[in-house]
Amino acid sequence: MSLIYIRRATRADLPAIMPIIANAKALLKADGSPQWQDGYPDEAGITRDIDAQQSWLLMIDGHVAGTAAQVIADDPNYHEIAGDGWANTTDPYATIHRIALSADYAGQHLSHYFFSNLISMAYHDGIRNFRIDTHNMNQRMQAIATSLGYQFRGIVHVDEPGDNARRAYELHLD
Repeated sequence: MSLIYIRRATRADLPAIMPIIANAKALLKADGSPQWQDGYPDEAGITRDIDAQQSWLLMIDGHVAGTAAQVIADDPNYHEIAGDGWANTTDPYATIHRIALSADYAGQHLSHYFFSNLISMAYHDGIRNFRIDTHNMNQRMQAIATSLGYQFRGIVHVDEPGDNARRAYELHLD
């Protein structure tokens, strides 16, 4: 049985993180999605996540199997939303960004484990609201979000060049 856990990333983890990001970019490209095809996310951005203590790793038997940023702060990209809108606009929320899993662990449903642990960490710190956004063509992320109970709320536009419309999802836990 494998030892699976999450931990905060450090700068020393960058050589393990960046190939996972590169693989995720290639997977999105193969799906025909323009998401992450313009250089984002890059090493400088991942380093900023690490320095801000927002970068997390999914570890399996001591190996980096996934990477994500969890930001507990107001996201200016979410101020304007077309559609039903956010169900909760008053409480703090956590947003999971830049999540990617290593191709070495594909098909093991580890994204659910990773999301669950990230949500649990924020819940432990008093956060009950969670948001995520993804490109319309990123069917994988949409399926993961809805399977975890996230509800589609509308379309936001993120601060990225090119096709920056994103499907926005929200999860509220009591």
